[in-house]
Amino acid sequence: MKILLFGRGVIATVYGWTLQRAGHEVEFYVRPGRAATYGDAVDLDLIDARRRPTGTRVVERWPVRLREELPADHDFDLIVLSVSHHRLAEAAAFLAPRLGNATVLVFGNVWADLEVAVAPLPLDRVAWGFPQAGGGFRDGVLRGAILPRPIFGTTGRPPTQRELAVRQVFRDAGFRPREHPDLRGWLWIHFVSDAGMFVQGLRLGSLADLVGRRDALREAMLVGRELLPLVEARGVDLRRHRASTLRYRLPAWLVATGLAWAVSHVALARLSLEAHDDPGAAEPREVCRDTLAEARRLGVAVPRLEAAEPSFAPLSI
Repeated sequence: MKILLFGRGVIATVYGWTLQRAGHEVEFYVRPGRAATYGDAVDLDLIDARRRPTGTRVVERWPVRLREELPADHDFDLIVLSVSHHRLAEAAAFLAPRLGNATVLVFGNVWADLEVAVAPLPLDRVAWGFPQAGGGFRDGVLRGAILPRPIFGTTGRPPTQRELAVRQVFRDAGFRPREHPDLRGWLWIHFVSDAGMFVQGLRLGSLADLVGRRDALREAMLVGRELLPLVEARGVDLRRHRASTLRYRLPAWLVATGLAWAVSHVALARLSLEAHDDPGAAEPREVCRDTLAEARRLGVAVPRLEAAEPSFAPLSI
């Protein structure tokens, strides 16, 4: 299968590597002028946990193929669209006249309603999922981790043939996809969970500063808990998401204690925070601002998030 990764960010690069290793033909679309900046190879330092719970370390220099143009008559079968949620509409508008016969996998955070988020892409050509991998570029090296169970789903209907084909691509690459029948709700719960963590990371400097900080992790749990009524106000039945919301039904101090221990002693958990050490990253601020804006629009009280608003104000230029 010919697969195009949209952009050469962390998620695109990590999954591009796994898909090429599975035998697929992989390229990356990058903005004009970026190919020379990125170069023709990526230095990887990954923990690959697809086959072993503790993961296998992979250190290699991976040659990549970049392109700066995407003609309408391309022959890609799958386009993986993993961009920050506030860039999704722009990316979808770019792809719409350049779709060819490809299926688009939207693979990341979504806060808008799914039918609106990727307009004007035709919905019967779109598959929805969420990665279970992460990391960051430091000193020119992508340091990250790959977990075995990416999440796929629909909004209550059976997957289409295109969606099933996308899941099979990931199975063939050694993943064990999880299926969620209400992916919209799952994505929104994940989004507000991110907001809780991002608020504390921004208050301290970055997510990397949360490692071992039980006090900050407890506050993150409390912010996430107060945001669940916002998800309900958007029409999500939380009873369908008991696993995703369990951490907020338990005592916050207990969850924070467990998280603090995990990110201090478990390499995979620690890396999930340490890789995000850029205090100027746009996405954490955008997540917090969009969450607060929606709470105000719907009249949902979120006092902890509001009190933290100075932490995610736009950066001065």
